[in-house]
Amino acid sequence: MDISRRKVLAGAAGVAGAVAGAPLLSPQDAAAGPLAALPSPAASGIEHIVVVCMENRSFDHLLGWLPAADGKQAGLSFADQSGTVHPTHHLTTTQGCAWSDPNHSYDGGRTEYNNGACDGWLRASDVFSIGYYQQNDLPFLGKAAPAWTVCDNFFASTMGPTFPNRLYLWGAQTDRTSNTFSFTSIPTIFDRLAAAGVSRRYYYSDVPFSAMWGLRYLGFSKSLDTFFADAAAGTLPAVSYVEPALFLEAVDGLSNDYHPHGDIRNGEAFLNRIYQAVTRGPGWPNTVLVFTFDEWGGFFDHVPPASAPDTNPAQTGLRGFRIPTLVVAPTAPRGSVAHGLYDHTSILKMIEWRYNLASLTPRDAAANNLAEVLDFGTPDLSAPQWDVPSVFVLPCFAQGGRSAAEAEAARLQENADWAWLRGAAIEAGWPLRQR
Repeated sequence: MDISRRKVLAGAAGVAGAVAGAPLLSPQDAAAGPLAALPSPAASGIEHIVVVCMENRSFDHLLGWLPAADGKQAGLSFADQSGTVHPTHHLTTTQGCAWSDPNHSYDGGRTEYNNGACDGWLRASDVFSIGYYQQNDLPFLGKAAPAWTVCDNFFASTMGPTFPNRLYLWGAQTDRTSNTFSFTSIPTIFDRLAAAGVSRRYYYSDVPFSAMWGLRYLGFSKSLDTFFADAAAGTLPAVSYVEPALFLEAVDGLSNDYHPHGDIRNGEAFLNRIYQAVTRGPGWPNTVLVFTFDEWGGFFDHVPPASAPDTNPAQTGLRGFRIPTLVVAPTAPRGSVAHGLYDHTSILKMIEWRYNLASLTPRDAAANNLAEVLDFGTPDLSAPQWDVPSVFVLPCFAQGGRSAAEAEAARLQENADWAWLRGAAIEAGWPLRQR
């Protein structure tokens, strides 16, 4: 389902009124309470903001075990389409090849949401969707989450799949409600940064999401190897977006982005590599590193999302379920859980605050600033380090309970989005290797 360009542009044009008038807050936004006092942006000590966006996991599913967080795992139960009740269960597989990728579509999310009851998981998916991981299953997050600042009220921007939510992370709006195979032209935070002369880069592993804008962002899109070199040299830009291997989802089970059926241990290893590069680099004293996810992936979560001010509130104003989000910085409180209400546009709000940029849409204009979770008193430059190895895994068609034909059919359906984008990028002129 696409949203007309006229509606998108009309909503964006209305942002000036939203900024000038009273904040557009939903009841849940208002309940978040007053904003924390922030220093002037120039006195914040923030010179680099690094944003890493992974794929398709909910808060309860991945971090529901975290002490002091609003998480639930064991002890919940949900009815399937036949009325049979199934309990939530600890996942002992790191891939889940025997099950289907949980439903995280526009319609599927609303079935799961069920007018706020958050009980429709097994009416949209199989029992994989109500499985969860515990602390010892997560070699990186199991240690990093208790060590740093976790946001337990951070939601996907819209109740829908990858492309719409990643568009929110870039532009505070979406022009689609599904992973539609078409380019976009919505304005983004990178346009704001460019106009202000602020340095920015997008680092990608195999397929650039920036190709959704054709060749518009080719100039500042760089390889992941360049990210590691820049971090080591202390030459990271003011704003970096970093992404894992997304196209490898097309080989079902081999990606390192957490998307089913990628092995979560390789997602953990990817996050650890980014963490080490940032915390060991010379730019660390002035860096804020944010780990987040694009959407909940169809996995259970007990907290109902609320609607937010939006360019198209009837279609995309309802947020998606909570997603794991971790803030790492010398100014990030250690062992802390932040309970304020956030979504992807809160990251945009932090960038806009730091670099004195105008809001893009009513959504980021009204968003709470993620910088609120930071303590700008005395920075702590220490950063614990962990050994998180990558693992060798087999693709799902070589294992699990499904036949090779069933696995291949599921792979083609689930991963056509990145395959399309990679092909479209190559056709448009991106210098990507053919595979």
